[in-house]
Amino acid sequence: MDPIVQEKAQEWLNSNIDQQTKDQINELLSSSDQNELIDSFYKDLEFGTGGLRGVMGVGSNRMNKYTVGKATQGLSNYIKKTFSNESVSVAIAHDSRNNSDYFADITASVFSANGIKVYFFEELRPTPELSFAIRELGCKSGVVITASHNPKEYNGYKAYWTDGAQVTPPHDKNIISEVNKIKSFDEVNFAKNESLIEVIGENIDRKYLNKLKTLSISPEIIQKQNDLKIVFSPIHGTGITLAPRVLKEFGFENVHIVEEQATPDGNFPTVVYPNPEEKEAMSLALRKAKELDADLILATDPDSDRVGIGAKNLNGEFQLLNGNQTAALLTYYMLNQWKAKGKINGNQYIVKTIVTTDLLTEIAKQFDVECYETLTGFKYIAEILREQEGKKEFIVGGEESYGYLSGDFVRDKDAISSCAMIAEMCAFAKNEGLGVFDLLAEIYQKFGFYKESLISITKKGKSGAEEIQEMMKNLRENPPFELGGSKVVKLIDYQSGVEKDLIKVKEKKIDFPSSNVLQFLTEDGSKISARPSGTEPKIKFYFSVKGKLNDPAEFDATLEAMDKKINKIIEELNLK
Repeated sequence: MDPIVQEKAQEWLNSNIDQQTKDQINELLSSSDQNELIDSFYKDLEFGTGGLRGVMGVGSNRMNKYTVGKATQGLSNYIKKTFSNESVSVAIAHDSRNNSDYFADITASVFSANGIKVYFFEELRPTPELSFAIRELGCKSGVVITASHNPKEYNGYKAYWTDGAQVTPPHDKNIISEVNKIKSFDEVNFAKNESLIEVIGENIDRKYLNKLKTLSISPEIIQKQNDLKIVFSPIHGTGITLAPRVLKEFGFENVHIVEEQATPDGNFPTVVYPNPEEKEAMSLALRKAKELDADLILATDPDSDRVGIGAKNLNGEFQLLNGNQTAALLTYYMLNQWKAKGKINGNQYIVKTIVTTDLLTEIAKQFDVECYETLTGFKYIAEILREQEGKKEFIVGGEESYGYLSGDFVRDKDAISSCAMIAEMCAFAKNEGLGVFDLLAEIYQKFGFYKESLISITKKGKSGAEEIQEMMKNLRENPPFELGGSKVVKLIDYQSGVEKDLIKVKEKKIDFPSSNVLQFLTEDGSKISARPSGTEPKIKFYFSVKGKLNDPAEFDATLEAMDKKINKIIEELNLK
């Protein structure tokens, strides 16, 4: 057995933990199959791009009372050091996952035991509302218990800072440092102080919804198209609490809930994977949309920071859109209407991540709006908002993984506001006599036809993490010379902070924080990115190819040619 695993398991057994947890550890130690033991103890859960996230169970690499308690004690220590002469409060929310309410209660107990005031959403609420509440209530930090769209075995712990954004450097590393200083669970104060815990709910809901309503650009169009037929699914998550309400308050009167997925349930009984990126998770919504002949499908993930959409394609068949397409539609609609209302004066900006479609950059350019690029992870988009606050006006931001944000009063991706703004975009299209895909085809004609694809390769456990490291090492040491029939002209390594021009044979430094991402840019405008996930045991490959759409009638043929090109690149990288 790995001596580190043995040592960590023994440390837990020798510590002041409950007998039930000790019994479970002893079961793992005595099992003939040591894989579960190794995965449970080979490392500590760390704050990645999405905070703390892992499979629920016993052990240092699992989500449980003790890892959550230790994380909260470390966070408490850091908050108290950072704001030593100020009054300190935090906000806590949770999603519908199994044990989310339990972990939220543990978190509240530890914060309050450390003398920190807690604003506690007793009932499940969307993640973006937690971000809003931190700012609204003047909190120094906040936590939401969620594993976003991960399978039911997972849970997680997202830590937020004073601006309502997830923690970024140096705070994330400093919090980890404080957590790592805790050598015994005896140092974690679990003694809840009820007098420091204030339950919140409808009062914050109302303020949040009022803010969301200020985002609407074209209420007169909604009034004309208030019977827009919308199908909505919360996929057993928190979206049911506020998405139907915001749609109604925007003026949409024809919203149909997917009843089989309306009840919050951490077992996610109707899906394999509660992720609106997956067609399987959207199958019930698609079925209902066909029955009703709907204009738009909306579905949020369990904590309502991501939203997937669907509509009739140019052949009249219901089709799901990918995150890049939705981001392009939302960005185009908002910039188009901001310009129509005379609200663009050259001081506005949008934000996208480095793996999100460059179509957003092209759209922004045409509207005289600056486009900032960030690393993957919405906390980096929030960082741009923080830097530009009071200087420039933020309109919209997005990333390919179905996360979007309008307005700056939330500092995380927001599926609740996005549902409303996407519905408004659809109403705008319908008012022009267009469907969603008709509008998308217009965008492709005006700005270029961009096609993106994503491959996620899962490598579980310690051996999987090592395999992913080896894949990135090989790509760095043996980069491809040609992809999809086009010469690779640039290689950008965000880990070393270097962009290599392979034609002029020169290098330059890039102004980005270090991140384990590689990008290959080809002569014909294709972009291929490789990135190990910060929250899941996966390595992700992003593919973007560019074409030209001369006529909507050529949409399918152009798309097919671009898909073939992406498949060729995938084969060349031996990813099939």
